[in-house]
Amino acid sequence: MPAESAAVSPTPCAIALGSNLGDSQHTLEQAIVTLSQTPGITLVQRSHWYQTAAVGPPQPDYLNGCVTLQTTLLPHPLLHLLLRIEQQFGRERRERWGPRTLDLDLLLWADCVMDTPILTLPHPRMTARAFVLVPLAEIAPDWIEPLSGLAIAALAGKVDRTGVKMIKT
Repeated sequence: MPAESAAVSPTPCAIALGSNLGDSQHTLEQAIVTLSQTPGITLVQRSHWYQTAAVGPPQPDYLNGCVTLQTTLLPHPLLHLLLRIEQQFGRERRERWGPRTLDLDLLLWADCVMDTPILTLPHPRMTARAFVLVPLAEIAPDWIEPLSGLAIAALAGKVDRTGVKMIKT
């Protein structure tokens, strides 16, 4: 793992996007534009949007999707960028798993495995969440999740997809 201040060559990463407040589809589309216009980030692929039941307290359904990127940002600076973009789109952190205008989760950064107080890679709950695995399998089916050693498509095949519906746009 390179030092956090070191420059890195473009590295693949995967981000999950979600929203269930306001005009969620517009917010998600604009978040992708913001990411793609950020220096050090190149958008590689994006999934369809999926309507999914919320996890946590009673709240509206989510729109979820994933993107794959190439980035020269290291994991921690990338996480801080994602948090700034969430705030830019009105994200307020009031309760765990509560409703939100925008949620951006760093799922994978190459095959990096790390566990720090502010960032765990791969994302610690991604392998149990259909709302992450279904859209990620659409765009990165062969990406190997480094802890399980399984491809994303194989992991997606193991989760309950009930309530995960692709949105036709």
